[in-house]
Amino acid sequence: MRAFMVGRMGAGFAQQFVAMAIGWELYEKTGDAFALGLVGAVQIAPAFALTIPAGVAADRFRRRDIGVAAHLLLALATAGLAIVSQANWPVAWAYALLAVMGVGRAFAMPATGTLLAQILTAREFANAYSWLVSTIQIASIAGPAVGGALIAGTNSAAPAYAIAALGQLIFVAALLTVPSVPPGGQSQRGLSQMVAGLTFIQRTPVFLAAITLDLFAVLLGGAIALLPVYAKDVLLLGPDGLGWLRTAPAVGAAVAALLTIRLPPWQRPGVVLLIAVGGFGVATVGFGLSRELWLSLLCLFLTGACDSFSMVIRGTLQQVITPDHLRGRTAAVNSLFIGLSNEMGAFRAGSVAALFGSAFAVVSGGIGTILVVVAAAFLWPQLLRIGALHTLRPAEEPSSESAEARPAARPAAG
Repeated sequence: MRAFMVGRMGAGFAQQFVAMAIGWELYEKTGDAFALGLVGAVQIAPAFALTIPAGVAADRFRRRDIGVAAHLLLALATAGLAIVSQANWPVAWAYALLAVMGVGRAFAMPATGTLLAQILTAREFANAYSWLVSTIQIASIAGPAVGGALIAGTNSAAPAYAIAALGQLIFVAALLTVPSVPPGGQSQRGLSQMVAGLTFIQRTPVFLAAITLDLFAVLLGGAIALLPVYAKDVLLLGPDGLGWLRTAPAVGAAVAALLTIRLPPWQRPGVVLLIAVGGFGVATVGFGLSRELWLSLLCLFLTGACDSFSMVIRGTLQQVITPDHLRGRTAAVNSLFIGLSNEMGAFRAGSVAALFGSAFAVVSGGIGTILVVVAAAFLWPQLLRIGALHTLRPAEEPSSESAEARPAARPAAG
């Protein structure tokens, strides 16, 4: 499994390099914040259309083979970006290749994300997943800084794209060392899975509240898409400075993750979730108003830390209150609405910035996030009453007699 971990880190670095390079290059060429928003739009369209079919494919065919094909497509599209950048072709070519990458990501996520659970025991998977999360954090922290330094040193995005393509190929080679396991059986079609997941989430208030909070926090409060604007026009930084801005949230997330391991279990995780998402909104407002590098880095650090607390609570809540036979279908819905919120948030931020300016886009998004937290506290009071996460049990399946998740929506005894 070491090869898989190394390969996954290579793919993580590739993703960070592309995010850095495409943001810097598009804003250099166009000077238009809306161009940055389109990055999310062109990737979300194919991903939105293909998420459910890709999930069904991952259950009906060999996941390793799907992962190999998907990451080969990502490698080819990334190499294409290097060619477009080096030849200085019109930006329309870059958007077309980003759409191809959206297709690759749609099939890669359900295939590779569930691959280890298919070939490892539960005990082995728990340990492997901890290491996998660590490799992703390393790529998130170091990738933007290294990518920014590379762009600054070469004064071109093409080398960053080329190395990113190599990172994808490293993951392809690593996947080829993993056993190709046949599917366990014929699963239900995607539409029935989607409906079952939506029904369970809709009738489980605490789960619905957690997903809603995360979705709107990223949709409204995400400032990452506009970092090239702030780096160049507000803070007067080069691509290396942009790399440090992109690294700050990942550092905050890593620190928060370490604190989560050390801290005792939260007795009122719902309250902590509301505070974390509210803190994310406040830090976003602070970043939008900041004109000093140190303050901007601090605010971005805090957004990453708050987001990490939110992710831990939401992810654990999803696992402990969902019945085992519904976990796959609820995970598909979660991936569709939460996993794609980054792209939706990027499009929102870029569109609003193009109309009203980058500061308005970021600050209004942060304020909107805070308002969503207040609304969620009133709409789902069950969230305030749930007890420690380790005391919760799977909720009952949706039925006409109750619209709440019993006992998950009740405070734990004691």
